[in-house]
Amino acid sequence: MGVKIDAMVIVPLVLAAAVVGAGFWLYTPDQPRAALEAKYLAAPGDYLDVAGLRLHLRDSGPKDAPAVILLHGFGASLHTWEPWARGLSSDHRVIRFDLPGFGLTGADPSGDYTDERTVQVLGALMDRLGLPRASLVGNSIGGKIAWNFAACHPDRVDRLVLISPDGFASPGIEYGKKAEVPAMVRLMRYALPAFMVRQSLAPAYGDLTVLTEELAVRYRDLMLAPGVRDAMIARLEQVMLEDPEPLLRQIRAPTLLLWGEKDAMIPVTNAADYLRDLPDAKLVTFPDLGHVPQEEAPERTLAVVRQFLAA
Repeated sequence: MGVKIDAMVIVPLVLAAAVVGAGFWLYTPDQPRAALEAKYLAAPGDYLDVAGLRLHLRDSGPKDAPAVILLHGFGASLHTWEPWARGLSSDHRVIRFDLPGFGLTGADPSGDYTDERTVQVLGALMDRLGLPRASLVGNSIGGKIAWNFAACHPDRVDRLVLISPDGFASPGIEYGKKAEVPAMVRLMRYALPAFMVRQSLAPAYGDLTVLTEELAVRYRDLMLAPGVRDAMIARLEQVMLEDPEPLLRQIRAPTLLLWGEKDAMIPVTNAADYLRDLPDAKLVTFPDLGHVPQEEAPERTLAVVRQFLAA
């Protein structure tokens, strides 16, 4: 005798099995630190203990030359600056490091990913390296850290370069209120397939041909460093925007704003807010570039920065 199976029973079971199967397929474990270091650590000496962290950094150029510190954006690493670091190292001391919670620096044992903590780490790094002053260059959240530091420590900043910096309110992000982290973002701690990383990176580029397979792999690899995904989510959870105007007006360093007009992450229209509030700032835009001009057109954009640093 045959057994009749009710479709009301079998369909949910099939769907559940499909979801479980998809979960196993998408599940993305952390990559072993040793494997990542073999690919992305240039030398064992590129670690430095600072403020309770083991920072991954590179320090190039003459040690007695004017210092420039490069601060990357969310989800990035010190590698985003590679062409600029080579171009500046002939006559500058160039310091770049993986910010707390990113790359080979990894998670901050304190669990604190606020701007105040990152500003503290930057100051401690300058102290550790014996730098009373430096010029700061920051992209996206790195720009926000740079201008916060310049406002809080105006006597320690020579010049300031802000590349599509974060900091002003935008749709969904209000002053004095913590941003809600979408469930899909939280899921990245369990699943981070390559296609998802590429999709999240695409809006950062005005020219998608720059987003090569090698570049996308590097971004994904370093997001898969142990503890980094949890740290990235924690940083987003801890964001509490305050009106930047009072701090920006405290900045004394001459400031260069660089912006790609094809930036789909932080629009070039935000530059007007910075020009209004910064005491000494000028803006240079690039019609064909996006959120990371240092990656898209390093020679062209660095020429503008070199001219500004030499002024």
